[in-house]
Amino acid sequence: MRALHVPAAGEQPVLGELPTPAVPDGHVLIKVEAVGLNALDNVLATGFMAEMIPHEYPLVLGRDAAGIVEQVGVGVDHLAPGDAVIGHIATVPPIQAGTLAEYAVLPAANVAAKPANLDFVTAAALPLAGAAAMATVEHVDPQPGQVVLVNGATGGVGSYAIQLLAARGANVVATGTPADAERLTKLGATTIVDFTAGPVADQVKEIHPDGADALVNLVGNTIDDVPLAAIRKNGKVGSTTVHPDADALAAAGLTGATVFAAPGAETITPLAEQAANGTLSVEVSTVLPLDRAAEGLATIAAGNASGKIVITIND
Repeated sequence: MRALHVPAAGEQPVLGELPTPAVPDGHVLIKVEAVGLNALDNVLATGFMAEMIPHEYPLVLGRDAAGIVEQVGVGVDHLAPGDAVIGHIATVPPIQAGTLAEYAVLPAANVAAKPANLDFVTAAALPLAGAAAMATVEHVDPQPGQVVLVNGATGGVGSYAIQLLAARGANVVATGTPADAERLTKLGATTIVDFTAGPVADQVKEIHPDGADALVNLVGNTIDDVPLAAIRKNGKVGSTTVHPDADALAAAGLTGATVFAAPGAETITPLAEQAANGTLSVEVSTVLPLDRAAEGLATIAAGNASGKIVITIND
């Protein structure tokens, strides 16, 4: 099968032939139709996490997928060959299996039925980004009327977070550029802060002098990139990237934590149902074939993704 993979530690990803994987107990083999790209794919490609979680090579990239079940392993009774599904490969050791391939093996617990009226491209954009948005929103637990700042709102996770926050009655302040303003407003943001025009915290304080009630932080490589000063005392912080330590939070009078997504079937199913019934908009900005998947990953690495990038496998 064709797969985008890292042949050995320290090497660049290549598109080449690999054996179709065997199906362990508790897993399913799917014929992949579409794959949603995530920032995590670039992290795994570089081996950045290899000291924390063992990697094995060749390492196939990609974590999210939508496709058709080809085979089920022993102990799998909620899925059968021919089922249209959505799934995710969790970041657990060893890191080797991936979805940017013609066939992929996924843990059955992370595979959910795809609604009939949800196409494969849209479905593939849901698991990790949608689960991350759900987790951060639940962590900050906004109450109706509260102000929540979404820092890094223009990507896939941000697009879901804005909608989930708005559905809970929050007033969403989203970071973006003027070119993003119309799109983010349609998703449910009440205010757009241009992060290119000056410090985000200063701009938020101009609009909300007492500060926002909570921060959903989705970008940043250093603590200085996290706009803690925009949040009022006793506010909450949920971050999917770098996170201030306990001392920094305490000094700012805040509580918070790093939030980890858990895209199991129990999370993917409600996301898929909401997407299918139109209550959750799935923003796919770019669709590329497998032989151009590296371009999509480069766009994400450069911070230029707007919405989700999805790779189609069998076109």
